[in-house]
Amino acid sequence: MSVPSTEKPWEFLKEYRGKAFNGEWPTLPEMYKITVSRYPERACFTIYEPDRISLNYTEALKIIEAIARWLYSKGIRRGDRVAVSGKNAPEWTVAYLAILFAGGVVVPIDYQLKNEEIDLLIKTSGARILFIDEEKHDYYMQNPGGVNTVLSLKKGKGTYIYDLDGPQEEIEQAAETDLAAILFTSGTMGNPKGVMLTHRNLVSDCYLAQGTPLIVLHTDIFYAILPIHHSYTMLAVFIETISTGAEVVFGKKMVTSTILKDLKQAKITMLLGVPMLFNKVLAGIIKGLKEKGIVVYGLISFLMAISGMIKKVFRVNPGKKMFGFVLDKASLTTIRICISGGGPLAPSVFRKYNQLGIDFVQGYGLTETSPIIALNPIEQYKETSVGRTFPQVDMKILDADENGVGEVIVKGPMVMQGYYNMPEETAAAFTSDGYLKTGDLGYMDSENYLYLTGRAKNMIVTEGGKNVYPEEIENEFQLYEQIDQILIRGYVMDAKLKSEGIEALVYPNQEYKNAKGETPGEAETKGKIESIIAEVNQRLQPYQKINRIVILDKPLEMTTTKKIKRGELN
Repeated sequence: MSVPSTEKPWEFLKEYRGKAFNGEWPTLPEMYKITVSRYPERACFTIYEPDRISLNYTEALKIIEAIARWLYSKGIRRGDRVAVSGKNAPEWTVAYLAILFAGGVVVPIDYQLKNEEIDLLIKTSGARILFIDEEKHDYYMQNPGGVNTVLSLKKGKGTYIYDLDGPQEEIEQAAETDLAAILFTSGTMGNPKGVMLTHRNLVSDCYLAQGTPLIVLHTDIFYAILPIHHSYTMLAVFIETISTGAEVVFGKKMVTSTILKDLKQAKITMLLGVPMLFNKVLAGIIKGLKEKGIVVYGLISFLMAISGMIKKVFRVNPGKKMFGFVLDKASLTTIRICISGGGPLAPSVFRKYNQLGIDFVQGYGLTETSPIIALNPIEQYKETSVGRTFPQVDMKILDADENGVGEVIVKGPMVMQGYYNMPEETAAAFTSDGYLKTGDLGYMDSENYLYLTGRAKNMIVTEGGKNVYPEEIENEFQLYEQIDQILIRGYVMDAKLKSEGIEALVYPNQEYKNAKGETPGEAETKGKIESIIAEVNQRLQPYQKINRIVILDKPLEMTTTKKIKRGELN
């Protein structure tokens, strides 16, 4: 582990200010062109299909500018909206940048939404042109809805994005404070909220994230496995990549075996994921170690604890050498840093990765903050915290209780401009003095590390008047391989007293095999889950204990970032 530099990662921008850009931060097109000037031949966007297909920064710029000219020739001007919806691929990122190079505003849309949901988001945003993947291309050619033109992100389907070009024109570029993207936080058929993010929001967040310190190198190779339309992957993988001259490799599907193959083949150094991904990889590692026998597993566990202590106290990382054989089998040998976001991660998972020698970082943010506002520094991480606030971030706790817990509110250059065409909802999202209300409950320590306890709307109030945060209880189950999904929620115990009990909705792991190597029956499964919950209850405070269990016969619906859709449960 190296001693962190005192130089801010964005200091190099000084030599480009007044030449490549004006103002405090460059726009996204300006940032990309700066990177091209620094690393013209560096690989930029890569995919394995199964052979490696890659664009370097110069090649990608040539295509991006050609598409921007075509968009301009079709009437796209500064501030006009263009939608893009498709699976992770180089074409997606090229479309995103080309829209911005034309002066437009990107509307990234979840490709897993139903057609009528996509139609609603297109209509709501006022997008005039749509880039779409092959699965939905034919539908939108026949039912274009509000868009004038439908373009394909896949070769062989209609007008392919890389074949576009237009005449040379003087294109009016967006300013730092102009909108760059409208990100919809919901695709339901209600009234979707479009989060308005400017170039300044996204670019400042990208660079400030590197000042935690989170060292990103131009030699790094990022892995984009989570949907890139989501603010987390968009910023922390795609935009971070093009800010530093790194490379991004696009994963095809969220299947553990495929992911591990990609990690090894592409020599990934930066792995960003959600807790579910890291839980599954770690569960596989632990299962393999246990198969070596109780003595070997006990010895390795002891050595891991020693490794973690040395790393945390002395800031020396012996784990990679000590457990190289473990990391190699899990395809994690080349990984420099893992970053978990998009949901709470159990401290025990955080701890074990660090013990194995992986620099593991947990972060916090939301779409409305571009999205990241806190990261655990590699050199000074705290396992139970979601991270330390960024430079230029002003974070407070609103209406804190006797334990210091209250709603997290924040100001900073990455905070959104508001919800698109929703002035009342925008006003409600901010305090009277301009802080964004996150809706998350937590507390801060004296070193500006944030600790989350849960979402305000999910909080359970028990019969004794105690506040219980479901996420804290759910974290206790992250390493039990018998459970695929668990959701903790309150149920009404006494309507008159308005008191709630705590119930667990559990969907068992359908691939789990018992000690005999057999798929357990219904009675055995129920008994095992009850014993796991009893075990966890022993670790919980009396007022947190689960007193009702519901075994589900089908999985709960999840978002594309693998979070359970709580709001849609009955």
